[in-house]
Amino acid sequence: MHLLLLADTHVPRRAKDLPAVVWQHIDAADTVVHAGDWVDVSLLDAISARARLIGCHGNNDGAELRSRLPAVARAELGGLRFAVVHETGGAAGRDQRMAAAYPDIDVLVFGHSHIPWDTTTATGLRLLNPGSPTDRRRQPFCTFMTLDVAAGRLHDVVLHQVER
Repeated sequence: MHLLLLADTHVPRRAKDLPAVVWQHIDAADTVVHAGDWVDVSLLDAISARARLIGCHGNNDGAELRSRLPAVARAELGGLRFAVVHETGGAAGRDQRMAAAYPDIDVLVFGHSHIPWDTTTATGLRLLNPGSPTDRRRQPFCTFMTLDVAAGRLHDVVLHQVER
């Protein structure tokens, strides 16, 4: 199962649309996982029309997005238990906080910071933040992630840089 991880797309505030390379990955994905800050429901509808979608709302998402998306989304994908949440708090102590908050999860996808993140906690919880494909903030590049899931394992976790 091939997954595309997105967060903090902020369309149309930070960009009028997703970069073409992201749309190509959406079309190639079995499932798109989006960790919030969509900003406009039209992007949710556009991605949903092209791919299976698992997502949550973020702090910049209004009432319509909040009515359609949970604060925490959960799904089993390829034999792994995933949770998707927008905010996890500061980087210091994140591994321990999230391991305690999600003891029944194998992979936690999150956003908010626009800073890519890939760690595994002492309990085995994998924490993934794909960054943002449209707003790099203090990062050198805009980013997103892809990965494959098979037989209860993650494979080929790749952080992609979006060329401008």
